[in-house]
Amino acid sequence: MNRFRVLLQLLPALTIAALAICLVATPAHAATSGKGLQAGAAVADITPTEWPIFLRGQFNPRPANSSHDPLQACAIALQNGAGRAVIVTVDSVGVSRETFDAAKLRAAEKTGWKPGQMLIAATHTHSAPTSSGGGPAPRVAYAERFSEGVVQAIVDAVGNLEPAQAGWASDEVTDEVFNRRWHLQAGKMPLNPFGEIDKVKMNPPRSLIVSPAGPTDPEVAVLDIRTSKKKPLALLANYALHYVGATPRDQVSADYFGEFRRLMPSRLGRNTPTNFVALMSNGTSGDINNIDFRGKRAPRETFEQIRLVAAKVADAAWRARREMKYESNVPVKMVQREIKLKWRKPTPDLIARAKMILAMTDGEKKKLPRLAENYASRTLSQAAREGTADAIIQAIRIGDQAIVSMPFEVLVEIVLEIKEKSPFKNTIIMELANGSYGYLPPPHQHELGGYETWLGTSRVQKDASEILTRNLLEMLTELR
Repeated sequence: MNRFRVLLQLLPALTIAALAICLVATPAHAATSGKGLQAGAAVADITPTEWPIFLRGQFNPRPANSSHDPLQACAIALQNGAGRAVIVTVDSVGVSRETFDAAKLRAAEKTGWKPGQMLIAATHTHSAPTSSGGGPAPRVAYAERFSEGVVQAIVDAVGNLEPAQAGWASDEVTDEVFNRRWHLQAGKMPLNPFGEIDKVKMNPPRSLIVSPAGPTDPEVAVLDIRTSKKKPLALLANYALHYVGATPRDQVSADYFGEFRRLMPSRLGRNTPTNFVALMSNGTSGDINNIDFRGKRAPRETFEQIRLVAAKVADAAWRARREMKYESNVPVKMVQREIKLKWRKPTPDLIARAKMILAMTDGEKKKLPRLAENYASRTLSQAAREGTADAIIQAIRIGDQAIVSMPFEVLVEIVLEIKEKSPFKNTIIMELANGSYGYLPPPHQHELGGYETWLGTSRVQKDASEILTRNLLEMLTELR
């Protein structure tokens, strides 16, 4: 009996000690790892702070000395039991796998979440600087600021996990997406940079067009996350549209992706919390832009078209959100594969031609087809590539909905096939995710030629889209 009394007296102290050990040994986010959806969101500013810095969205980079609007890294973290996924958008024209991999590893060290549970995609604004280091001091400083911002957004999103509900729906904006690859009138196709004649041309003169070479995808898909108390927490939208452009030439800008983020809280109402996070992701926009080749819109002031497109997409997201049904016990699963793709290689004749062009005088180069010198350099760069393009693709299940990713500028037909064959009710794709390997046309578009298929623009084997599509459909079936 005496021993039993001693044990009873010691029990409170033992319980407190054991609890203290658990609190020290367990990461903060593990407290939210029970059943039911947990979600967190965060934003980090990645706007340059040192100037001038060069914008890399064109063949000839141009300097910027200030920002028109902020560049951001925006993150949503989702968890249900052991299922985890982080979705991040960053305002950049494209980011190398090496840069994303390094950021994921740093975020993994800080959160305990695995790099394979993180999807990071560039929005593809053409008014953003490169995120890679090297070169002048502002570029080196920005590379570090960019990476730190991505890591901080992930860490904060995971740290903000709380009980949540998710809903998914979609609407359409049909009048702001146009296929930019066109068949032209007979005999009107110019020589391409390789001295050959393509069957289609990107952004041709309106007076020469006959028919577009592909479809569009007008869907605005929306994943909406709200707290268990039904307050807005985060919203991810997806639209298959290239950057809009017509931004101030000497300023950085997040294009319509940033304007959408600015507008979305107002669409949700005056009681939207200040910590609400909106993300705008780019779908398959490799051959889709905002130019109406058969119509004629009134002239726009700088940034005006961006505001108009963002407002229409925000309205569509608002309409979709009104039709949503929310669930709190939403399965979250994520799978990843690394696919080794062959680099396209130029023929000996193309290599000889490229060397000849680069050795010409300036006067001789002026007689060549447009961009011939640019693609001569790209031809030699492509010839020098070694190994394989190790492309990460991912698939995420959020309830009965799915997100897939590819590290390319993807032509729209590819996602239309994936959507049709997916075992999920709704499926979207985020392009330029986890790397940037150039354009991804399907094989029959390669046969038509055009900018998106040129060697150096499209850098991997011509059947790569079929390989990636097959793998993604297998992954979706695995998640289902």
